[in-house]
Amino acid sequence: MHKTDGWNRRDFMKHAGGLGILSTYSLFVRVPGAAADAPEFVTPDFEKVAPSGGTAQIAAEPNMTVVSLACDFLVAGGGMAGVCAALSAARHGAKVILVQNRSRLGGNASSEVRMHIVGADHHGGRPGWREGGILEELRLEDSANNPHWSWELWDLLLYDKLISEPNITLLLDTYVYGATVEDDLITEVLARSDTTEHIYRITATHYADCTGDCRLGLEAGAAFRTGHESRDKWNESLAPQTEGPETLGSSIMFTSKKYDHPVPFTPPQWARKITRENLQHRGIRSWEYGYWWIEWGGLHNAIRDNERIRFELLSIVLGVWDFIKNSGEHPDSANWGMDWVGMIPGKRSSRRLIGPHTLTQNEMVDGNDTFDDAVAIGGWPFDNHPPTGFDDPEVPPFESIRIDEVYNIPLRVMYSANIHNLFMAGRNISASHVAFTSTRVMGTCAVEGQAIGTAAALCRQKDILPQQLYDDKTLLASFQQRLLRDDQTIKGVHNADPADVARQATVTASGEVEGSRAAHVINGQTRDLPHQWKNRWGGPMTDDGAWLMLEWDAPQKIGHVQLCFDSGFSRELTLSENNWVRNRQKRGTQPETVRDYRVLCRQENGDWREVAAVTGNYQRLRRHDIDPMHTTAVRIEITATNGNPEARIYEVRCYA
Repeated sequence: MHKTDGWNRRDFMKHAGGLGILSTYSLFVRVPGAAADAPEFVTPDFEKVAPSGGTAQIAAEPNMTVVSLACDFLVAGGGMAGVCAALSAARHGAKVILVQNRSRLGGNASSEVRMHIVGADHHGGRPGWREGGILEELRLEDSANNPHWSWELWDLLLYDKLISEPNITLLLDTYVYGATVEDDLITEVLARSDTTEHIYRITATHYADCTGDCRLGLEAGAAFRTGHESRDKWNESLAPQTEGPETLGSSIMFTSKKYDHPVPFTPPQWARKITRENLQHRGIRSWEYGYWWIEWGGLHNAIRDNERIRFELLSIVLGVWDFIKNSGEHPDSANWGMDWVGMIPGKRSSRRLIGPHTLTQNEMVDGNDTFDDAVAIGGWPFDNHPPTGFDDPEVPPFESIRIDEVYNIPLRVMYSANIHNLFMAGRNISASHVAFTSTRVMGTCAVEGQAIGTAAALCRQKDILPQQLYDDKTLLASFQQRLLRDDQTIKGVHNADPADVARQATVTASGEVEGSRAAHVINGQTRDLPHQWKNRWGGPMTDDGAWLMLEWDAPQKIGHVQLCFDSGFSRELTLSENNWVRNRQKRGTQPETVRDYRVLCRQENGDWREVAAVTGNYQRLRRHDIDPMHTTAVRIEITATNGNPEARIYEVRCYA
C-alpha cells in the first residue's frame, strides 16, 4: 500500500480535510532523505488486463481474447492532458483506466516527437506564470533527476507516475475503436491491443477524450468541428473572412550532435532539394534541434492523410539537413551529424469537440474574470500558422499575436454538449479556431487535464454529470477551491477554504526579506511576478536557518499540514533539445526551493513535537499527514535551501 509521510492512504482518507470532495490526493514525492523516502510499490495486476486463460471472443475477431474491465473514469489518450487527468482523478479516489495508443506516454512531449512543453509563461516571456499542480510536480522531478536531458527518462517518469498510482490501470499500445451510447450517455467503450491480441470492453461512469483527434468523441457521436470559422461567426478579428477546412499542419523534429571529426551526409533520392529561396522566412541559426517550421499538411486531413504527411515531412527534414551539410552555406556544420529523426508527425490540429460553451478570441483578451466556472489558465499567444506550411516559402511560417494577460478557461468547454458523461482536455476542447491557436499548447492541455480529472472524481462521488456540477454553484465553488488546494491556478480565485484553519492564525517569522511579510503565507495567493514579494514570505537564512510560525488563540485540531514553496516560476522549465530554450533554465533542483525542513506542533502542555522532517526536497507542494492533535502553534524550521540565501514559502495550510 502507498504511504505518504508515514500514513497510509486509508488513514489519509480518514484524517485529511476537504470541501465535500474526496481528500485522497497526495503528491507521492520520492525525495531523497525524506521521512517517506520511497512509497511501497504494489505490482500492477497484469492478469486483470491480460488473462492467460481467457476464452471469451467476438465472432468477427476469433483470434482476439475479450477482457471486460470496469472503472469510475476512462481516459482515452496518454498525452500530457490524459496523464494529468488520470493522475488527478486517481489521487482523488477514482478508479481510472488510461488507454494510450502508443507505448510511450506524453504525446508530443514524448521521446517519439520531442516537442518541449510550453504554456502560459510563453517561453519565459511572461515570467511568473508557469503552470503549477501536477505538471509542475512532473517538471521539477524531471529537472532534479534527469540533469542530462534524456527524453527516455522523461518517458519513464510518466510511466512510473501512472503505474505507481494504485487507482490507475494503464493500457499501452491500445486503441479506442468503438463506443456504446444510451440516452446520450456512454455506457461502454471498446479498445483493442493487437500486440497482446486483446479486446477490452470497458465500462465507466465518466469518460474523457484526451486523444487530440477526438477519437472517443467520434465513436460516441459527440458533436465536433474541424477547420476554421469565419470572422463573423464569433466576431473574431483574427479569424479569416470565410470559413474553410484548412488548419495548421504537422511537424517532424530531428536532433544532431557535434563530433570530433567530419560527418558526411548523403540524402536519399526522395529527399526534397532545398534552396535558399525555400528558407527566406525560416532562419537556420543552429541545428542541434530542428525545426518546428518544417510544417506540412494543413491543406490535408491530419488523420486520414497521416502517411502522406509523414512522407512529405521526412522528405523536407532530410532536404533541410542536406542544405545545412552540403550547400556550403553553413560550413560550421561539418562535424555535426544527425542522430535522431522523429517518425511520428507532431499534430497541431484535427477535430475539436463542442461543449455547452465555446471559448473565443474576445473572451481571452478581455480579462475574462467573469467565468464563474473558471478552472485553469492559458496564456500562449494566438499562434496561427498558414495551412500551406513549408510549401509556401514567401509566407512567414507563423503569425503570433501576444495576449496581454493570462486568461481563464471555463469548465463548460471541457465536457461535451450532447454526450453528457464525456469530458475532454487538450487541443480538442470546445474552442474557436482562433482561441485554439492559443489553447493547443501542452502546458495548457495539462492543466485542463488536471481540472477534468478532479471534476470526474467529484462527479463520481456525488453521482452527478458535468453539467450538474456547473449548475450547482455551491459545489462548483468548492470544486474550484479543491483545484487551488492542489496548486492549480485560477486567475482571480484565491484560497477561501473554510476547512483551512491556517487562515485564522497569526503568523510570525525569524526575519523578513524587504517587501515580504510572514502573513503572506495565508493571504490565499501562491504566485508573484519577478522581484515582487506580495504573496510569499522570504526569511534570510542564518547559521541557525530560518523559521515561520502560525499561532492560534485557542487550540486547533490538526492532522494535515500542506506547504507550498517557491520553485522559480520566474523561469521557464521544460525538457528540450533546443539550446536557446535550455540556456533560459536552471537544470537540477531549483535554487529557490526549500531543501531541508521540519514541522513542529506545540502541544497543550507547551512542549514542541516534531511531526515531519524532510531532507533533499525539490518539490513545490508538500503534504504531511500527522497523528491528529490539538495544537496552539505550527512551526516550520528551515535548515537549508537548494541554493538561495533566503527561505521562501508561498502558503501554509492546516486541516483537521
